[in-house]
Amino acid sequence: MAVAGDISEEHLHWLALRLVPGLGNRVALRLLETYGSAMGVFRASPTELEAWGVSSHVVRNIAAGTVFEEAAKEAEQARQLGAMLITIRDGGYPRLLQEIFDPPLLFYVRGDARLLETPCIAMVGTRRPTAYGRAMAERLASELAARGLTVVSGLARGIDTAAHRGAMEAAGKTVAVLGAGIDVVYPAENKKLFASLAEEGLLLSEFPLGAFPAPQNFPIRNRIISGLSLGVVVVEAAEHSGSLITARLAMEQNREVFGVPGSLTNRYSWGPHILIKQGAKLVQDWQDVAEELPATVRASLFPAPRATGKASAASLFAESLAAPQKNIYDLLKVDEPMHIDQILDVLPELSSSVLLAGLLELELQGLVRQLPGKNFVKAF
Repeated sequence: MAVAGDISEEHLHWLALRLVPGLGNRVALRLLETYGSAMGVFRASPTELEAWGVSSHVVRNIAAGTVFEEAAKEAEQARQLGAMLITIRDGGYPRLLQEIFDPPLLFYVRGDARLLETPCIAMVGTRRPTAYGRAMAERLASELAARGLTVVSGLARGIDTAAHRGAMEAAGKTVAVLGAGIDVVYPAENKKLFASLAEEGLLLSEFPLGAFPAPQNFPIRNRIISGLSLGVVVVEAAEHSGSLITARLAMEQNREVFGVPGSLTNRYSWGPHILIKQGAKLVQDWQDVAEELPATVRASLFPAPRATGKASAASLFAESLAAPQKNIYDLLKVDEPMHIDQILDVLPELSSSVLLAGLLELELQGLVRQLPGKNFVKAF
């Protein structure tokens, strides 16, 4: 592990190798196995490299050595970001990630790198979740993180965002694996979450600084999400989606796969339901996930905080609600958003001002969530 900028000659060679135009991760790994180190690859003759199947234009790029200037510049920019560089030969490289078919040659991290040594569970799903899907992702992530598991996801909008937020609301830990450079905030609306992860969690990317979040990057990063984790939980995903790619990668990597069931009429339930048919475990609560983890990990899981926890305090408040808040709370559902006009129709005894005040009070207590378009749902 190296703090970029204070980079050693050896790590500079690693970074330069990663930045060689046209050199893919798998070929680079094969060359490292052959020559023993990144330095050894750059010292090899063009003839030797071509004999190992490296294309002529890549051989020229390696032999030219001009990539070292770019690597030094990249290292300095990373240092200014407070990022670290971890190579596959470093002690801080996650053991589980080393076991996959195509482990990243190196990656950048910002935040608490010690999280890579903790037991992780991945949570993925659609970018357009229902209120139920978002609530389930937040609830499961919160419950798992409260018991000591690190929640891994991809910082995409939708289920990924809900998973990260759920973990952080429980004062737990979470890792975001990016499909862009570690200095690129994507999507833009997650700017605050991105900053929070850099401070309280961990950001990770194998892509160079400034790398644009191109569509082809996301299937590539998905192997890291599953590779870091003991298992992958899929919450709402279409039949053909990136989340199912992550699940298939998890199966290939001999990881556990979990599916959260949903409505039969919701097309985003098809993905988890297909996985469950194929043998993934159906998940209703955090215990369904914990039961499939290694015994040593299960033994380390600790109970979530009780009366002091946010959810516990909210539950106690719900039991002591007085009208009109109780009438509003009892009417709302977790999985079916209600527009404010619908609520007024069902509760005609409430004026619009009283209803708005009641909804605001319930929101502040964490019992109700407002969705876009003045729709409201009951929080878990």
